[in-house]
Amino acid sequence: MRYFFTLMRFISNGTIILPLVFLLAGCTVGPKYIKPTVPMTATYKEETPSSFKESDQWRPARPGDQISRGNWWEIFGDQELNKLEEQVAGSNQTLKVAEARFREARAAIRFHRASQFPTISTAPSASYVKSSDFSPNSPSKIQEASTGDFVLPFDLSYELDLWGRVRRSVAAAREETQATAADYETAKLSLEAELALDYFELRSADAQKQLLDDTVKAYTDNVQLTLNRFNRGVAPKADLAQAQTQLDTTRVQDTDVTVQRAQFEHAIAILIGKPPAEFSLATAPLNYQPPSTPIGLPSELLQRRPDIAAAERRVAEANQQIGIARAAYFPTVSLGATAGFESTHIANLLNGPNALWAVGPALAETLFDAGRRRATSESARANYDATVATYRQTSLTAFQEVEDNVAALRILENETQQQEQAVASSQESLQLFTNRYKGGVDTYLQVITAQTIELANERNAIDILRRRLDASVLLVKALGGGWDISNLPQF
Repeated sequence: MRYFFTLMRFISNGTIILPLVFLLAGCTVGPKYIKPTVPMTATYKEETPSSFKESDQWRPARPGDQISRGNWWEIFGDQELNKLEEQVAGSNQTLKVAEARFREARAAIRFHRASQFPTISTAPSASYVKSSDFSPNSPSKIQEASTGDFVLPFDLSYELDLWGRVRRSVAAAREETQATAADYETAKLSLEAELALDYFELRSADAQKQLLDDTVKAYTDNVQLTLNRFNRGVAPKADLAQAQTQLDTTRVQDTDVTVQRAQFEHAIAILIGKPPAEFSLATAPLNYQPPSTPIGLPSELLQRRPDIAAAERRVAEANQQIGIARAAYFPTVSLGATAGFESTHIANLLNGPNALWAVGPALAETLFDAGRRRATSESARANYDATVATYRQTSLTAFQEVEDNVAALRILENETQQQEQAVASSQESLQLFTNRYKGGVDTYLQVITAQTIELANERNAIDILRRRLDASVLLVKALGGGWDISNLPQF
């Protein structure tokens, strides 16, 4: 074995010194990566004074005034929601798929990085050869007509990365892994946001159910009032029929709300990785307001969205692929070495005279491939252009999502104030018509009309609150949920 290590020292000290010099001085062919530009504005449209007078809710974010990293849902102050959100990362099956894809990409880095080192292999063999007595070189009858052959070789092969193909392959794998890590964060954020949306939809259904329960009780009292008036001959039977119809219609609406609630409860169960039959949430109507969310500047959004980071990393990966395709035009230089022992008898296999070794470089160059390398190069450039367009489109979509939800929250805040006035007016109108009906001034039709308007306004008020909470969740998601590009793993 000492001969093998002596050979390795000889190779490292002398034979491959010159190739190593070329390796260290080797150039990396292909374009240098430059991060693509994105259409950008100084501020969001909904932030500008021309759109509306700024309030604290839309102030530019200051240092340290970002969404809490990780548990962004805590800004809503709902303990039940907090408990549910914490179960997503460990139990959701879709997220487990994204995590497995990340581990797969990370393993690819090690696979490509292995090409930066020599490959050493061995293939020991033992054979017993019997020569024919009638062969031209047959030994004499006195000598043995059979011999043994025992070989213990060690082979070394190493590609000199003169043109950067291996280095670019490692870099491409590293950038794909970072993109996959960002994909995982994007999936995680989307699932967390989906859970929050379903949760607020369910709580909105609870609020609607509570309102309709109270309304059914009030309408039941009105039916009894109308029945008493009918029995005394004060009200016609038509009033009683109208009151009963109004009650029955509201009961249908009351029952129908439970269908929506059940569906959202089932959706939440799947998001946290549980069978719907094993999960339930106690009733708890909406009882809080949307939180204040600082939105920062458009330029910051490029650092805060994991999907934008993933798209940008894939642009960098595509740039590496151009260099890899370009390296195929240059010759491949590799170093090969063999050392070991060979003997006709295993007993003296490791003796000095039985040692063997060989070393030398090899060069390979494709002289004609009918345009295969050109096609590969053009494909790599086309893929790069596609990833740049995807990156820019992802960024523009992110800007739109922020603008949409900032506008929605601003408009819905004004709508909430208007709806509160509408609810108060409808309640006052209902009270007036009810008093006039009791006094025999108006028919019950006016009461039913006022009841319908009042119920519609109260239900709409609940729905506007739900939409405001949904817009708050979507705004947090659009801002990246507290994620930052510094969270990308380094390899």
